Amino acid sequence: MNTITTAGGTLYHLAASQLGDATQWIRIAQLNNLSDPILQGVVTLQLPPTNPTATGGLPVGY
Repeated sequence: MNTITTAGGTLYHLAASQLGDATQWIRIAQLNNLSDPILQGVVTLQLPPTNPTATGGLPVGY
């Protein structure tokens, strides 16, 4: 599992750049026990492995 340190930003941008899909921000949030996609200050986060079949934050068939 990878980690990343970032200063501010959003989990949307992080998911897009690291996982290739902004809708997978929820996977990062769940792994790091976060509920808000807006990041404050400097944070170090664990990143889940890339999973192209994950549905991210959208229900299947949305």
